[in-house]
Amino acid sequence: MLEKLIAIIEEQLNVEGTEITLESNFKEDLKADSLDLFELVMAIEEEFGVEIPSEKLENFTTVGSVVEYMKANGIEI
Repeated sequence: MLEKLIAIIEEQLNVEGTEITLESNFKEDLKADSLDLFELVMAIEEEFGVEIPSEKLENFTTVGSVVEYMKANGIEI
């Protein structure tokens, strides 16, 4: 379930080969800025056919926070 999301993160943030876990912090561990996160969310929306409100971006600090949001909103990953 997490593999698809990790593949999107690797592609969008250009971090292939980096170990990505639920605890990975987007800014500190994956060196993503706010534009990177915006583009990542757009890719997630496209892949999973969902819409994520832009105000939720500030809550996405780790990979786990994205997974929790998706689970809480019934988005199957």
